[in-house]
Amino acid sequence: MTKREKEQGGRGRLVGIWGRPFIDLSPFIDTGSFAELDQEISLALPNLPTSYTGATLKWMGVVAPWAMDDGYLDAMHVIEKLPREELLRFAALGDDPQVALDGPLAFGDETDHPFTMAQMRYLSFRHGVYFPWKVCFHLLENDRWEDKHHGSGKSFDDAACEHLPKTVAFIKSLPFKEIGRAVLFGLMPNDHAPPHRDTEPGAALSVAQSISFDPRGGKGLYLKDADGGSHTTIDAPVYWFNDMDYHGVLPAKHFRYSIRVDGVFEPSFAKKVEAAVRMGARP
Repeated sequence: MTKREKEQGGRGRLVGIWGRPFIDLSPFIDTGSFAELDQEISLALPNLPTSYTGATLKWMGVVAPWAMDDGYLDAMHVIEKLPREELLRFAALGDDPQVALDGPLAFGDETDHPFTMAQMRYLSFRHGVYFPWKVCFHLLENDRWEDKHHGSGKSFDDAACEHLPKTVAFIKSLPFKEIGRAVLFGLMPNDHAPPHRDTEPGAALSVAQSISFDPRGGKGLYLKDADGGSHTTIDAPVYWFNDMDYHGVLPAKHFRYSIRVDGVFEPSFAKKVEAAVRMGARP
């Protein structure tokens, strides 16, 4: 066990990757351009068509058990209890107002009826729904969670190519055989992301391959084991973590963001990282 792992309370019951809570990829990926990327991203965000996300995590059943009753309202839990008149008001702000009459109700991420910005603002302003990430931008879009590792037929968003050319170039330079998704997740001051996991432990034979990078630093992403005991804050500028582990973002007094890229690693890169970790190199 490394000194870092001891300071973090050990590996505990984190699923991790090859015995580590996460893999610091900075020894393998050049981060020398991060200050330049942060400047580009900061200048671009005011002009990008960002959205909200994350308000249906409890309804989706992926939030950690100890956070289910934290008082932050889930969008679908609220929608399911709306009186008929209020439901129709909400639906009228969407792309298909008739959907509220057809049932069963399912709105938001990973459904056939994603929220419009007007619906998200209405749920927030009128009904107190909490959207953890109020700045979300897909540089490379995926239709469903299941296709986030497949790059066939996908291309980078025109707005990303126009406003974030250096960031797009950096993503394309990452050691992926194919890229299925690239998303910027940003949190406003004092907001947090609840602990959640993207994949049930044991649901897949291998760890989902992704690279997250934090050009500015200080994102505050953390990992917790299945019973909420251990707490591991990821302080690396570029990293790979196992999304079978509960992960969330701590609140802070300023805006924070990172970009997550999902896909399939170049086999040589995966082998190099695994060899380094198994030989005991520091993460």
